[in-house]
Amino acid sequence: MKKIKEKKKGRSPSPLRVIQKHWMLLLMLAPAVIYVLVFSYAPMTGIVLAFKKYQYAGGIYGSPWNGLDNFKALLISGKLGQVTRNTVLYNAAFIVLGVICEMGSAILINELGNKFFKKGAQTLMFLPYFISWVVAGAIMYNIFNYEKGVFNHILSFFGAASFDLYNTPEAWPFVLIFLKVWKGTGYGSVVYLAAITGMDQEMFEAASIDGANAWQKIRYLTIPSLIPTMMVLVLLAIGNIFRGDFGLFYQTVKSSALLQPMTDVIDTYVFRLLIDTGDIGVSAAAGLYQSVLCFITITVCNKLVKKVNPDYALY
Repeated sequence: MKKIKEKKKGRSPSPLRVIQKHWMLLLMLAPAVIYVLVFSYAPMTGIVLAFKKYQYAGGIYGSPWNGLDNFKALLISGKLGQVTRNTVLYNAAFIVLGVICEMGSAILINELGNKFFKKGAQTLMFLPYFISWVVAGAIMYNIFNYEKGVFNHILSFFGAASFDLYNTPEAWPFVLIFLKVWKGTGYGSVVYLAAITGMDQEMFEAASIDGANAWQKIRYLTIPSLIPTMMVLVLLAIGNIFRGDFGLFYQTVKSSALLQPMTDVIDTYVFRLLIDTGDIGVSAAAGLYQSVLCFITITVCNKLVKKVNPDYALY
């Protein structure tokens, strides 16, 4: 009777009663919550390093405060704007081309009639995802090395001049974009393929009865049905638009000073800053700068999407 009265009054059950009722579910959830608290929230206390002059004797919390001096050092270096621009432009290209290639390949694989050919094509597309950037960088070097590379051997065989990729900064944006799309398309297409598989097949059958061809079904049924999945993936990618793929930009380019104006991103810049100067405070300031930009970007984009269509928003 008491429960019925509470429901009638519109009262929500007390936290203690919720724990008593769902203690088994909460116990199952506890390891994941503890993992996130220990490895995601506890390290955030290290943000204070961005406002301190780090000293090994004092440690993170015992080092003296220096206000915004670390951020001033970043601005004085003159490279912060350049690496920020590179990071945003590269990630924008990765997002746009990634969506096109991943969605397109998923649709094409779904349209394949031969079951064994479909699985074989999907497996071959997925394989590059398992190749580390260290291996991909080594393959790149062996193919495009100026003196011993396979590519230049082929050019010399046909009487053409050799091409020195590692001394041609203008070519690297295309190389990096190609490598990112090549490595990530197979993995990304799995998500879209799963979404296609979960679609209601009755609407495709009805379209076939009405005389729709394969292209019309893709254009008017498949692609519109994939838009919610695409929006979620794009928003998640936008949340990391100020974070570069460190493996891609470091392992393929290495530490070539000639290529840095075209290939340097925030992640590689922070890494080199820490290795060259050993100033942990300035490196922490660069990391905080990157994280704040990511947070602002995803918040603004999510609000814009929420105004247009709340169903597509992340939160």
